[in-house]
Amino acid sequence: MNCIIIDDEKTSRVILKTLCDQTNLNVINEFSNAIEAIKYLNNHDVDVVFLDYHMPSFNGLDFIKTLKKPINIILTTSDPKFAIEAFEYDFIIDYLLKPIEISRFKKSIYKVTNKLVSPTDVTKQPEINKVFYINVDRRLIKIEIDSIYVIEASGDYIIIKTEAENYVVHSTLRKINNKLPDNMFIQVHRSFIINIKQIIDIQDNTVLVHKEIVPISRSKRSILIKRLDFL
Repeated sequence: MNCIIIDDEKTSRVILKTLCDQTNLNVINEFSNAIEAIKYLNNHDVDVVFLDYHMPSFNGLDFIKTLKKPINIILTTSDPKFAIEAFEYDFIIDYLLKPIEISRFKKSIYKVTNKLVSPTDVTKQPEINKVFYINVDRRLIKIEIDSIYVIEASGDYIIIKTEAENYVVHSTLRKINNKLPDNMFIQVHRSFIINIKQIIDIQDNTVLVHKEIVPISRSKRSILIKRLDFL
């Protein structure tokens, strides 16, 4: 895999370069300035970017917001709260806390390798859509997708309701819907996504999911019915 390193500290770049050499990663360029890296990426393709979050003038989050195309990024930082904030972006693969340990570094590379597996290679393709992580009070919490029965929009937030606990997350239904498997979830109302496998009963314009009654919009009812299995 080809990669670039973006870090304003020379020592950090040297350490990352050494770790890359030990894991057969090809470092094709390195930058002390994020803006120069953006110019490079506009004309070159790389498999992964090692990005220092805390840089002067133009930090890692500024870099992420400026990207014109999705790219695999591994954050490097001495403060985990910055990594948690940036994890709201889908192309953040992982984050490494400085000082970086070789074992932890290898785990990050493994994640990138799995993502880069060709979609046509079914035997090697990792299973997807079993879990995802949410940011709650600056903590990363793993959610088992099977455990979710309803997701409700509430202003600028969504409420993810699971069998064990409910979680309030600053996000949108559209964004989380992109992370959910189509064969399991369906949006039945502008404010609700439900887990089809957790449906108990459907009556008129409502559906009972787990222990909650959820409204069904008129346009979504026929779509929901078609998705169900009948005797």
